[in-house]
Amino acid sequence: MTTATSSTSSNPYASLIAGTGSSTSSTSSSSAAVSSAYNTFITLLTTQLQNQDPLNPTDTSTFTQELIGLSGVEQQLDTNQTLSSMNTDLTTITQANGLGYVGKTVTASGATSPLQSGTAQWDYTLNSTSAATTLTVKDSNGNTVYSTSGATTSGQHSFSWNGVTSSGSTVTSGDFTLTVSASDGTGTAVGSTVNMVGQVTGVDTSSGSTQLMVGDIDVPIANVTAIN
Repeated sequence: MTTATSSTSSNPYASLIAGTGSSTSSTSSSSAAVSSAYNTFITLLTTQLQNQDPLNPTDTSTFTQELIGLSGVEQQLDTNQTLSSMNTDLTTITQANGLGYVGKTVTASGATSPLQSGTAQWDYTLNSTSAATTLTVKDSNGNTVYSTSGATTSGQHSFSWNGVTSSGSTVTSGDFTLTVSASDGTGTAVGSTVNMVGQVTGVDTSSGSTQLMVGDIDVPIANVTAIN
């Protein structure tokens, strides 16, 4: 009995064992976010200390390296928790920014616009003056539903279509694409760009990034060039 008592009291890590166990209990009770990996590391370390040979205890340098490893695990878990929290906060901020667009009319890159309240709208730009400009509206299947002449001066122009097709019928919903064909007096093609115009009706974050919903068209915020 005397030998066993003496050996236990001479264990150089006895106080560390008690302290570590207390720390583990305190950490577990004070933070629900402590990872099971961290708790497993603590358990292995304390079990090693509790079951070591009192006459041949763990080398201090080895124990120090284990403590350093424990510190590294703890810091990595803290970093992961911080990054996760930052990602959640960033998502919330991005969603809030997207909600600020709801109800507003935006201009964005892309030639497809929805028919909203009986009208589909676009902006188009001619790089130079043309002799003739043709505007063609196509449905989602690529069929031409309307065609008319457009502006011939260089610069930006607006175009609205009321859903009345070339055959005289009226469409009340759908997504439509505008193409611009222009040429100068020599028949050389004049470059042009088309932007869609529409009212933001919602925000979609299911893809991991914030998309503005213009009708049923998802428009990345980065594609928005103007807010009306």
